[in-house]
Amino acid sequence: MGKVFISYSHRDEKALDRLHTHLAMLRREGLVETWYDREILAGQDIDREIGTNLRDSEIFIALTSADFLASNYCYEREMKTALERHEAGSLVVVPVIVEACDWKASPLGKLKALPKDGKPISTWTNEAVAYLDVVTELRRILGKKSSKILTNIDAQSDGPTSTSTQPPRRYRIKKEFDAIDRAEFAKAAFDRIREYFQQSVNEINQIGEPLRALFEKMNESAFTCTVLNKASRNLEASITFHLQGKRSFGDIIYSFSHRAADNTANGHIQIEADEYEQFLTLDGFRGSSQKERLSAEEAAEQVWREYISHAGIEHE
Repeated sequence: MGKVFISYSHRDEKALDRLHTHLAMLRREGLVETWYDREILAGQDIDREIGTNLRDSEIFIALTSADFLASNYCYEREMKTALERHEAGSLVVVPVIVEACDWKASPLGKLKALPKDGKPISTWTNEAVAYLDVVTELRRILGKKSSKILTNIDAQSDGPTSTSTQPPRRYRIKKEFDAIDRAEFAKAAFDRIREYFQQSVNEINQIGEPLRALFEKMNESAFTCTVLNKASRNLEASITFHLQGKRSFGDIIYSFSHRAADNTANGHIQIEADEYEQFLTLDGFRGSSQKERLSAEEAAEQVWREYISHAGIEHE
């Protein structure tokens, strides 16, 4: 489980509440434990509690706004400490841009910001889509940090103090993956892809007319989705996923039809591995010129974009 420290201005409590709501699935899956200053109990030392929890955290989310940048506590104390650990490789700092502000002129400007391209959440047509983008990227970060085959170690010198600094080293351990490892990885990837599609269908329905969407769980190893675009001659698109179909198409197969049988496919997601880790590759996706190493979220994102394009829909 990764501990996430959320730094925010109290003027942005609405954004904090929305982010906390969107992190619900990550918490239920036991992937994250979130902490922010509301957790401090009456009578506790505020500075000590914040310092202790910041030291114990692996991810630092900066809910960035003009108020955040103007807050001496957020900017000078919490963010400064977090960036020092980020440079040392013991913490990941993630700027989440709540509203338009001069954040690029701050030290956060050199970091990749969320949502996509650092576009402020307040400017999105549907803010829920922006928060989903944040959650999806956090899953990627957590997936890499929780991998048992990647270990980040701070480089420290045991000898005399030197004027040179040695960057953190990354150690990888070779491993042989058996059939059980592969099956467990495939099931976990399928579950994440199903969750991604279910959340995306919910986002479509929150937008409302002229779009409608339906998610149907067929069984533990299959689901189907339908999207209707009334603004474009009632264009309708469907997709069905199966975990390991009857034919050897791939570990996870998908067909662009409603409740498709598990012996047909328009594409498949394959479990592959090198000497160090397992990963996904995607075949049958239009425009793919080579097999990329993908996480479950990245594979789901690519197929989702192709799928909704059949209904004349794109998303940022």
